[in-house]
Amino acid sequence: MNLLRFENIEFLYALLMIPVFIIIFILMMNWKKRSFRKFGEWQILSQLIPFYSRSRAITKFFVLMLAYIFLVIGIANPQVGSKLQEVERKGIDIMIALDVSSSMLSEDIKPSRLERAKKSISDLIDGLSGDRIGIIIFAGRAYLQLPITTDYAAAKLFLSTISTDIVPTQGTAIGQAIEMAVNSFDDNDHSKAIIIITDGENHEGDAVEQARLAAEKDIDVYAIGMGLPEGAPIPIVNRYGNKVGYKKDRQGNTVITKLNETMLQQIASAGNGIYVTANNSSAGLEKIFEEIEAMEKTEFESRVFSDYEDRFQYFIAVAVLLLTLELIILDRKSKWSDKFRLFGH
Repeated sequence: MNLLRFENIEFLYALLMIPVFIIIFILMMNWKKRSFRKFGEWQILSQLIPFYSRSRAITKFFVLMLAYIFLVIGIANPQVGSKLQEVERKGIDIMIALDVSSSMLSEDIKPSRLERAKKSISDLIDGLSGDRIGIIIFAGRAYLQLPITTDYAAAKLFLSTISTDIVPTQGTAIGQAIEMAVNSFDDNDHSKAIIIITDGENHEGDAVEQARLAAEKDIDVYAIGMGLPEGAPIPIVNRYGNKVGYKKDRQGNTVITKLNETMLQQIASAGNGIYVTANNSSAGLEKIFEEIEAMEKTEFESRVFSDYEDRFQYFIAVAVLLLTLELIILDRKSKWSDKFRLFGH
């Protein structure tokens, strides 16, 4: 059994340009066709330019796109895990539920509540050893972003993609997030903890009751309040990531989002955990992780691919061959190639 991964997976986004290239190519071919028609009927023009071949242009473009695909995959560097080892790990299962509602864009905690939370989670992942981690995101609804895992690289990759645009429904469904986190744990004897990171604004559902139910299953629920007591406006960001103003109510007043500390304290108390308020010097994860570290760690088996072998060279080699082939294929017909009938008219 082999495991495939990409060392530089972010480069695969370049494949999204392929439809754009196809559209541009089709537009260029249509433009060329219209240009020919301005000079007369194609049946007559084809006699005047007998070496022109539309099929060759299509073939060259197809080969070029294949080369592009192989080149992008090669740059992303696919790697194969070649040695599967079973090792004994000792740790705790942690599910992090991160609020991604628009109020988390507020900048009372720099650079923003959400970005500060993501940075703290990333630092937490860097400090893990043997523990398993999973990520849930929530706003008006909760979604499982990353199932519980010991693959810290995957955890950081998924974390990097999180933004307020990832959940379309606004709100703060903390209760649903806690319930989903409880159901995401394996049915085992591992020590388990849920960390809720939110400003608690526009709170919906039965979060305190869900925290109590989690505690009954020996799952501790911790809460981190993101935001300062005085609150802050909610930036409006365009699709380019630029701030264009602040959210206003129907009367035209700037909306100020404030931390709901009371509710978060109640959640932590019901969940047999602690509540910590984030500020500009600390996001609070360190204190909570110290509490979690004091929990009894359980041994469990974990399969690990210890060696990964690069496979980029094969894809780069194919890309070079295809680019060479694209150069060999002429835009126009030749008497030599016509003998072999490689291309149509």
